[in-house]
Amino acid sequence: MLKKIAYITLFAVALTSCSDTLDDINKNPNATETPLAPYLLTGTLKQGADLYWGADNNFNASLLFVQHWAKVQYTEPDRYDVSNTSFTSLWNTGYATLITDLNTILKFPDQQANPNYKGIALTLRSWAFLLLTDAYGSIPYKEAGLKVTPAYNTQKEVYTGLLEDLKQAQSLLNPTSGSVTGDLAYKGDISKWKKLVNSLRLRIALRISDKEPALAKQAAIDATTDAAGVISNNNETFKFTYTSSPQQNPASAWFETRDDFRISKTLVDKLNEFSDPRLPVYAQLPTDATVGKYVGGANGLSNSDANSQGFAKTSKPGAYFLTSSSPAVIVSYSEVLFNLSEAVARGYIAGDAEQLYKNAITASFNQFGITDAATISNYLNQAAVKYDAANYAKSIGTQKWIAFFGQGLDAFAEWRRLDYPVLKAGPATVLNGQIPSRFFYPGTEQSLNGASYQTAVSAQGKDLLTTKLWFDAK
Repeated sequence: MLKKIAYITLFAVALTSCSDTLDDINKNPNATETPLAPYLLTGTLKQGADLYWGADNNFNASLLFVQHWAKVQYTEPDRYDVSNTSFTSLWNTGYATLITDLNTILKFPDQQANPNYKGIALTLRSWAFLLLTDAYGSIPYKEAGLKVTPAYNTQKEVYTGLLEDLKQAQSLLNPTSGSVTGDLAYKGDISKWKKLVNSLRLRIALRISDKEPALAKQAAIDATTDAAGVISNNNETFKFTYTSSPQQNPASAWFETRDDFRISKTLVDKLNEFSDPRLPVYAQLPTDATVGKYVGGANGLSNSDANSQGFAKTSKPGAYFLTSSSPAVIVSYSEVLFNLSEAVARGYIAGDAEQLYKNAITASFNQFGITDAATISNYLNQAAVKYDAANYAKSIGTQKWIAFFGQGLDAFAEWRRLDYPVLKAGPATVLNGQIPSRFFYPGTEQSLNGASYQTAVSAQGKDLLTTKLWFDAK
């Protein structure tokens, strides 16, 4: 009997030891047992900037769709010959990393994360959801992070929900509510975060303006009359500034080993048409010195035709964007001024739409180091640049498209919304002359969240690149 008890005891000890070993194996050695708000904030800012400026969503997708960049080899993305695995990083990183980590901060008790951390987390989470719905349309929003198979919300529901989330974020943010560390964007300056909140509210107001004008007007009024204000100079631009390798701008890392992108001929032609002084910032001269001028690559060509343009005879994107420490601009002062101009033009708020338009272009010039008053004045006084009150969408849409250079996801959203400039699909594209209107959902959604996916697609339209999203009304 004693021998039997000894065996049972030994077996129980062995099981406990085995369980402990398995628990140790299943632990992530790189994860902290008790995550800290400053580290989570730093991580989400860095990963969010990488996601926004990285290859899959930006220069290998949306920058091609809006014809800021073009491909001179491996042209499949530039011809829209892509699959439902092509846009997974925005979805996966957006949900599994950004929204998950930001939700963690929001769930912390006050002693672990003061209200300012939570206000910042709610602001960044709103930005992440905004990127997702702008790209895909209906997305998991209300149940995201709460259920394994979350239901999708319509784009209207997401936008209106984000307006409420940002209102809550504004109420949480207060310079007297505690200091913030780990903030690599605004260095803990809560007044700048409050301005960013209002700037995002104004952005969403214009996203919904063609579908819900009354709500859009109220949102614009709320954003612009809030005491905190909106982003009001280039020093308040929301951006992530990189340092050096390996913590470097993702475009810089790409061009260290790859040479398949050029600035688009469409954009070069437009900049030449306007004698735009940003051209030497946006583009490099071809390495073949005999060319002697900026030459863009044509979009939507076959691989052989794209190659034949000549690697040495076409212009790479400007060095300004390709250094290891090039900043990832996410919400610029220039964009905010364009949005204010449009809000005035729509009758949402009071102001001088034309002057705000001029100020927006000037802010873009200043952002890229162009400050000479005569140069700016000469540009603004060109007939082709002057503000057209009868067609503000053309004036603002064209100039915002230029100013958004490098910010593919937002350039893509605003081009779809304002419909300017008029772009044409390249000759070898595969969508019957159409340019994509959205991203495919990841294929994993069909297999892992199939019922919710099918419900969303049934309401929104087929999961195609050409299906127009709710906000894209025209």
